[in-house]
Amino acid sequence: MSASSDEHAGPDAPDASDQNAASDGDLDIDEAVSRVEHELGRLFARIRVSWREAAQTVHPDLQPLGYQVLTSIATGKATSAGAIIERLQTDKTAVSRQVRQLEQLGLVESVRDPDDRRARVLVATELAQERVTAARSRYEARLAERLGRWSQADLDRFAEMLSELGGGASDRADGKTPAS
Repeated sequence: MSASSDEHAGPDAPDASDQNAASDGDLDIDEAVSRVEHELGRLFARIRVSWREAAQTVHPDLQPLGYQVLTSIATGKATSAGAIIERLQTDKTAVSRQVRQLEQLGLVESVRDPDDRRARVLVATELAQERVTAARSRYEARLAERLGRWSQADLDRFAEMLSELGGGASDRADGKTPAS
């Protein structure tokens, strides 16, 4: 009788069934990642539709990127072309074109920066504020309807997971990621 290959491998060596289980685990993870990717694609498509609808609510000629530029200005999160480019991670030419259109539509004005009289900042007009508020309230109502059935703990965990997925955890000052 000859010794089996398992006896030669030693007691700590993984056997074929362990390797198959690991392969099955990898397939399960791959399938789960694929499902997440698919659902993110569906979510992004829905978000693009929402931006298009919101843009149309503000003005019939406004494009989704113009809406994003406008909301960045209206919320005060980006009030210069450079800040908008950084926030939206988009092209300088595209932002310039959108800002110019927003000015022509009477939705944005370029005014002197009160902190630096040599610089200019972009501000949303009262008309823009009203229309953005209307567009956002529709979107927020739809989102609240979908998420309203979730518990506070589920919402907090979902927000945390989205932040981690988006790189938020790696951007933390202490360099530590939150515990799972």
